[in-house]
Amino acid sequence: MPGSQILTTKDGRFGYEAAGATQPQTVVFLHGIGGAARAWRGQLDHFGGRFHAVAWDMPGYGQSSRLNEVSISTLAGALQDFLTQIAAHRPILVGHSIGGMIVQEWLLTHPQDAAAVVLAQTSPAFGKADGDWQKSFIEARLGPLDRGATMASLAPDLVKELVGDDPDPQGLADATSCMAAVPEASYRASMMALLGFDRRQALKEIKVPTLVLSGSRDRNAPAPMMEKMASFIPGAGYVELQGAGHLVNLERPAEFNAALEPFLSAHASLTAAEAR
Repeated sequence: MPGSQILTTKDGRFGYEAAGATQPQTVVFLHGIGGAARAWRGQLDHFGGRFHAVAWDMPGYGQSSRLNEVSISTLAGALQDFLTQIAAHRPILVGHSIGGMIVQEWLLTHPQDAAAVVLAQTSPAFGKADGDWQKSFIEARLGPLDRGATMASLAPDLVKELVGDDPDPQGLADATSCMAAVPEASYRASMMALLGFDRRQALKEIKVPTLVLSGSRDRNAPAPMMEKMASFIPGAGYVELQGAGHLVNLERPAEFNAALEPFLSAHASLTAAEAR
C-alpha cells in the first residue's frame, strides 16, 4: 500500500502497520475482536500524509505475540508496552469495539498521557460474567466453533451480521478476510476477556478530549447506548453515522474518515502548540 509499511517492534512482541513516520503527531488505531492491523489500511492511507498513523495487531493477532493471560487489563498493559516501543508521545488513540474497551482501561492508569481518544462502536461495560445476555452472546459466537466450525467457515456470516446498510464491497471483503484469519485461540480468548468488563463509573473521570462514534444500525454497540455513554464523559463529542453497522471504518470508510478529520486535526494542533 503506498506510504504504509508492515513492521515489527524492536522487542519482537508486536506487529503493526504504519504510514507517515516523519509526522510529529502519532495516531494509533486499535481493531476489534475480528480484526487486524490491516483492517485500518484505509485510515493509514488517508491520514498518513498528516499524522504518524499506526495500527497494531492486538496480542495474539497477525504478527503480535500472544499473552499468557488475556483480559482487558493485560491488553491495556500490552498497549502501553507497544506505545513505549514505538516512542509514541501523547498519541491520539482510536479504539474500535474491544479496542475502545482497551483504551478506556488504559486511561485508568494513564489518564493524561493521550492527546485525545476516539471510542468507536464500543461500550463501557459488557456486564456480569454470569448474566443471561452475556452467556447467550458468548454461546452464539463460540458455540459453532465448539461444534467443529472454523473461523474461515464462520467469517462470511459473522461479518454480514455486523454490517449495516449497503456496505462498501471492498470493505466487506477485507472484513471477511480479517475475520477468517483470526486464530481460533485468540478469538476465544478475546471473547472471554469481555466478561465482567465494567468501566461505567470511570467515564466521568476521563480527562482527555473524547469523540464517541456510533453506527445507527450497530446491534453490538447500539447508538442509543453510545450516546448515553458520551453524555457521561466530560466535554465529549458524539457522532452517529446513519445506516452504518459495527464495522464503520470498513463499511463506510469515507464517512468514518470524515467524522474523524476535524477531531484529529484540532487535537493534533493543540498538542503541537503545547510542545512549543
